[in-house]
Amino acid sequence: MTSPLSAAPSSPEASQEHWSPRLWGTLLVLCAAMFLDALDVSMVGVALPSIGSELDLSTSTLQWVVSGYILGYGGLLLLGGRAADLLGRRRVFLVALGVFAVASLLGGLVDSGPLLIASRFIKGLSAAFTAPAGLSIITTTFAEGPVRNRALSIYTTCAATGFSMGLVLSGLLTEASWRLTMLLPAPIAVIALLLGLKLIPHSAKEENHRGYDIPGAVTGTLAMLLLVFTVVQAPESGWGSARTLLSFLAVAVLLTVFVRIERRSPGPLIRLGVLRSGSQIRAQIGAMTFFGSYVSFQFLATLYLQSLLGWSALSMALAFLPAGALVALSSTKVGAIVDRFGTPRVIAAGFACMVLGYALFLRIDLDPVYAAVILPTMLLIGAACALVFPSLNIQATNGVHDDEQGMVSGLLNTSVQVGGAIFLAVVTAVITAGAPEGSSPQAVLDSFRPGLIVITAVALVGLLVTLTGLRAGRAQDTVVVVKSVPQTSVPQGSVPQEAAAVEEGLALRD
Repeated sequence: MTSPLSAAPSSPEASQEHWSPRLWGTLLVLCAAMFLDALDVSMVGVALPSIGSELDLSTSTLQWVVSGYILGYGGLLLLGGRAADLLGRRRVFLVALGVFAVASLLGGLVDSGPLLIASRFIKGLSAAFTAPAGLSIITTTFAEGPVRNRALSIYTTCAATGFSMGLVLSGLLTEASWRLTMLLPAPIAVIALLLGLKLIPHSAKEENHRGYDIPGAVTGTLAMLLLVFTVVQAPESGWGSARTLLSFLAVAVLLTVFVRIERRSPGPLIRLGVLRSGSQIRAQIGAMTFFGSYVSFQFLATLYLQSLLGWSALSMALAFLPAGALVALSSTKVGAIVDRFGTPRVIAAGFACMVLGYALFLRIDLDPVYAAVILPTMLLIGAACALVFPSLNIQATNGVHDDEQGMVSGLLNTSVQVGGAIFLAVVTAVITAGAPEGSSPQAVLDSFRPGLIVITAVALVGLLVTLTGLRAGRAQDTVVVVKSVPQTSVPQGSVPQEAAAVEEGLALRD
């Protein structure tokens, strides 16, 4: 799957099948941060009606309680990933985790909408640093192959478990106060921080980097912030409005400038050569379509179950629980499945489950039988999450040199967040456009179906892109992206001169 010249594990014990208690503790801390990120996102969604009622927030203002987090998270992930490489992964992870704890505390104590939105933005900003730093700590601590696959399957399972548990916990806590949903992550983050200070291994800063790419960081961050902001605002402003079109034009200009800067920078924020790999591109597109379709489905299913059918928040959360339970139960098995079949096959199988699950949900009506209509969809989505999410992380980080793990991790998380923002906005616009003028329940239900068709189509795109990887895998197509090294660094007679061109290179193949 990778060349011998790729990254090696930082710790000998991380190459062994049996891990030490310290190594398990390190993984536990990293999983806790990922768990908190997913937990926070799902809990807020269920608590929104109570937040709006107590703080007297309009629908457009209430939207920013969610969008503020997405803006901070999606906008700064590229910077967060590279910062982990340059400043030290342990340092970046722990500082950002501390900021997350403080922002969680403030979010539960504020008494105005703008302050709550500000706390949510800060939490998203901190998550933009903890997510790529945490993933790169795993990929540089655990040896590539079965050991890393096992660690990543456990790590990504915690995200899905956190999301599912957040739905249930928020349903319970909101009955007492929505503030408890904001405060709950704070003590967990503090405990994880204290354990992390003791358990997470020290990681050296990248000493041989060629300076800090400040222009690239500024233009890249501005481009991501403006893109997420534009997509979030587009359904309200209108996709064809002058404001939206000008914003997209500004994003295009910023991205063009960013690419030009990265091509010329001696120490780029993103080394564009990484994207010459077909497997890397498929991983990024897969992340966008996978998360984008799932977030959109959860949004539509929430409207259907709560707004249309009148289910309580807790009942809706319990309806989603089988998907999360299936992911949790499969956490220790996915790594072995990937080892046997490879990431392209596993991702394709997961996307197939997701497409089928969404298609089955089209059978919904005003009086659904849970066991016959909703439960099969939830089980298929759970299977998809269990198979796809860990495999995408494995495929994106395999074969990547240690000093670029943070960069690739940030890129993958950016694809996840941007995909979620874009496709959720599109589905929201489709549902809104088809909203009936009257209040007939059947008319409302009919307006949901085009949105569900779009969700299914997005997942189908992810499946088709993944299937191209199966064909490339059979052809054993290998893409080598090199970093030049001086020929004098290779002793004569030790290796062929061609090997000098890839000594510090990146070997990626499907």
